[in-house]
Amino acid sequence: MLKNLFRIDLQFLLITLVFSSCTTSSSSEEAESEEALTKRALEIHDRVLTLDTHADTPLRMIQPGFDMAERHDPKETGSKVDYPRMIEGGLDAIFFAAFVAQDIRDDDGNTRAKALCLQMIDSIVVSTQRNEDIVGLAINPDDAYALEKAGKRAIYIGIENGYPIGQDLSNVALYFEKGVRYITLVHSSNNDLADSATDPNGPEHGGISAFGGQVVAEMNRLGIMVDVSHGNDSVFYDAIALSKAPIIASHSNARAVTKHDRNMTDEMLQLMAKNGGVVQLTMLADYLREAPANPARDSAMAALRAGMKPIGEMTPEERTALRQSFQELNEKYPAPPATVKHVADHIDHIVKIAGIDHVGIGCDFDGGGGIEGVFDASEVMNITIELVKRGYTEEQIQKIWGGNLIRIFKEVQSIAEQIQSGRLS
Repeated sequence: MLKNLFRIDLQFLLITLVFSSCTTSSSSEEAESEEALTKRALEIHDRVLTLDTHADTPLRMIQPGFDMAERHDPKETGSKVDYPRMIEGGLDAIFFAAFVAQDIRDDDGNTRAKALCLQMIDSIVVSTQRNEDIVGLAINPDDAYALEKAGKRAIYIGIENGYPIGQDLSNVALYFEKGVRYITLVHSSNNDLADSATDPNGPEHGGISAFGGQVVAEMNRLGIMVDVSHGNDSVFYDAIALSKAPIIASHSNARAVTKHDRNMTDEMLQLMAKNGGVVQLTMLADYLREAPANPARDSAMAALRAGMKPIGEMTPEERTALRQSFQELNEKYPAPPATVKHVADHIDHIVKIAGIDHVGIGCDFDGGGGIEGVFDASEVMNITIELVKRGYTEEQIQKIWGGNLIRIFKEVQSIAEQIQSGRLS
């Protein structure tokens, strides 16, 4: 009897010790697991090609004295991308978009828009030449991999807003020869090519105009990706119908997650998958999360924007004053922050609806992009960390970060070759 009791007590003691040991070990493993997960995510981030398809940085690059080789304090300059911060964030490649705000649509306006666009494109080229030890101008899809292998950042060129094309179709070929590899058809107001999702006067063409259709055909012929971000829903459907090559949305999100006219519906996401295209997630707070109504903030922001000169025409002092005004407004009327978790929520949804092959990243830095956790180019690795936390594999992350866009880029070039050779009409 005593022997049996002793055996029972001993068994209980052993079970208690084992349980205690497991609990302690489990807690220790969990703490190490978080650290190990981050380490694994950063290793993945380093191995895959990381490509951001949209930054409005050329607006900074044409400012006198702005040097991309210097690390800038965003609180002082407003800048969110430079070469040192690309290196810090492990960002291998980027599309710098030459952005020209919509203005008067006449010969004078078109001429000014073209001149400004060419100035920004030239500033990109000159910057890559001056810093050829750390960056290189990229023209073709594989250039990104070659430059990465050489330890350099790949710099691609896009145009945001087809306004600088004016009504002259030959400008499309001019921009292609200059290195442009995607064109966003329209921006915040209607232009001669297409309708904007946010023009206060509503649609003008019912989608893509007749001239816009010619532009899409010429982009297909040359090998320029057709970008539907900022276009209204009709522009998306027209682009799907008109383009012989897959299309892209260089910086757009999912409307089912955040209701905004700039985001894409589930039907659009499904059609994007059938088209073979890709939606590049952007880091603009209003497209990532729904903020409660704040009429006072909206009114103050509208008044501030109404009095703005085009950024390219501002003096350094005027730009500094504008940044301070926006900062004061944000402090007076704070909005709930968008975070990297919101980004991953949109990625999750697009993967669910369109599939892993049809989502990417287009941060919109220097054009309003920048959120909690991904404030500038130095923090883009946090997207990878969040994706690893959610169970995405390295192969999936490779597709999201650059693989999908590069695949489409190659298809666009292949179709251009077929059109030019007469194999595709």
